[in-house]
Amino acid sequence: MEAQEEKEAQVAAWLKKIFGDHSIPQYEVNARTTEILHHLSERNRVRDRDVSLVIEDLKQKASEYESEAKHLQSLLMESVNFSPANLSSTGSRYLNALADSAVALEIKDTSLASFIPAVNDLTSDLFRTKSKNEEIKLELAKLEKNLTATLVLEKCLREDLKKAEFHLSTERAKVDSRLQNMDFLKAKSEEFRFGIRTAEEQLSSRGMDASLSHQSLVALSEKLAELKRQTIPLKKKLESYLDLMPNPSLAQVKIEEAKRELDTIEAELTKKVDMMEL
Repeated sequence: MEAQEEKEAQVAAWLKKIFGDHSIPQYEVNARTTEILHHLSERNRVRDRDVSLVIEDLKQKASEYESEAKHLQSLLMESVNFSPANLSSTGSRYLNALADSAVALEIKDTSLASFIPAVNDLTSDLFRTKSKNEEIKLELAKLEKNLTATLVLEKCLREDLKKAEFHLSTERAKVDSRLQNMDFLKAKSEEFRFGIRTAEEQLSSRGMDASLSHQSLVALSEKLAELKRQTIPLKKKLESYLDLMPNPSLAQVKIEEAKRELDTIEAELTKKVDMMEL
């Protein structure tokens, strides 16, 4: 409990230090807010201590630099009776430029022994930078070339894709149309099959001969085509007999036989055809 009260007192003192003459904003005082504010105050105290140390170090270095400058100035006055205050405006500009150059090159003094290596290092860095820039330019040119080729390829691929999509849509429309036609043909086929079955049932109920059914007629049609095919060599054979000149009586007999055979086949064909027409 005492530790909590001590933290609250430290927090209150820290807030008063932070806000100074201004009023401290209202906040809910509890264990959590006190802990958070106490943690912030500790971090702020550590930071203030570090900043104070840095400031003291900088002040000490500034004092050392000032003492060194005064010492060098006194040496310069003693050796050549020279003071920066006695310089002309042009001389002051040159001296400031020399000092700024030494600071920019990060050298310890303005002697040639310090300037020349620093300038050489800077020149080397410049050449390395230029070489690196040339490499970057070459790499950039390659990248631009590859980018151009990639863009051209992308354009070609987009056009091919559009063509493929158009072709696909056209083929899809054709397939859909064919599917619709197929469905229509299937429906018609079923309708015809049902009609044929119904007609056959009706004809069968009326005492129609089974040989006149659709399947029988199809079989007869195939048989008729076969018979017609078989009559072709017979007709050719008959024509060969008609071309013969020897023994008229024997030829007449052969002709009569071929005619009778042909008449028989034609009679059978006629009968089949008549049955199919019925």
